[in-house]
Amino acid sequence: MSARKRKLPSALESADQAKRVRPVPHCESGDVHVKDVSPSFHNEGDPCRLGEDFFNQPCVCLAKAFLGKVLVRRCADGTELRGIVVETEAYLGGEDKASHSAGGKRTERNTAMFMKPGTIYVYSIYGIYLCMNVSSQGEGAAVLLRALGPLQGMPFMRQLRVARRKEGARPLKDKELCNGPSKLCQALDIPRRFDRRDLASDPDVWLERTSQAGPLDVVTASRIGIESHGEWATRPLRFYLRGHPCVSVVDRQAERLAVVCGALHDLVPSVEECNADTGQN
Repeated sequence: MSARKRKLPSALESADQAKRVRPVPHCESGDVHVKDVSPSFHNEGDPCRLGEDFFNQPCVCLAKAFLGKVLVRRCADGTELRGIVVETEAYLGGEDKASHSAGGKRTERNTAMFMKPGTIYVYSIYGIYLCMNVSSQGEGAAVLLRALGPLQGMPFMRQLRVARRKEGARPLKDKELCNGPSKLCQALDIPRRFDRRDLASDPDVWLERTSQAGPLDVVTASRIGIESHGEWATRPLRFYLRGHPCVSVVDRQAERLAVVCGALHDLVPSVEECNADTGQN
C-alpha cells in the first residue's frame, strides 16, 4: 500500500516543530500494512464481546473487572490491534476531588462521564496526548485505562508509537508499547473523536472476554499523578496485575502489604468457620 504522509492536527504540528516528531500513521487510513489481520470482524453479536451489562456496575468493581479483558481496535482495512488490560484507575465522580467531575461539575469536556455506563471518555493532556476512560455506574464516575499488554498488531503499534517520539530515540520494547495511558492511546490509535462513543456497540473499538482460568492476582494501590489532591491522592483506587511487565508503575509497598494481609486472612478463621465450630448460627 501507499506510504503517504498525513497532515497532523494543529496541536501535533506545534509538537512536531518543538520536538521534531515524525508524521503519525493513522490506523483508519490503511497507509501502513500489517500482516496479522483477524479472519473475522467481531461485531455486536459476537459472544466474545462484552456488552452493556458488563459496564453497568460500580466504578471500583468495573475497574477491577477490566483487568484481564482484551481491548480491541479495528482499523478500516480489517487490521485488529489487541491488548490485555493490566492496569486501571477508578474515579468516583462528585465526591472524588481528583476526578474531572469533582463536585458534580459538568462541562463540554467531561460530558461522557455522565452518560450511560460503557461510554468512552477521551480527553487530552498537555494539548498533545490522549487518555481513554470508560463511564460506569455512579454520577460522573469513570475508569481510566492505564496500561495494556500487547497481544496482536505489535508492528503497527510500534510505528504509531515511534512516530510520536524524537528522532533517534532508542527502539521500543514490546512491553513499552502500551505501558501508560497516553501510550495506550497512541499504540491503538484512539482518536479524540472516539469521545462519547459506546464501547458496548462501537464497530471500531470494543472489549472482549478471555478464557483465562482461575482468579487474577490483583494489586490495589494509590493512583498516579494526582499528588495535589490531598487525601484522594492516597486512596487505593488503582488496580493492576501483579508481575505483569506492562504495568506502568509498580507499588512495592502495596504489594508487600497485600502479601501480609493475605497471610493474616489465611491464619484468622472466618465468622462462618467460628460459628460452625461452636454450633452457632
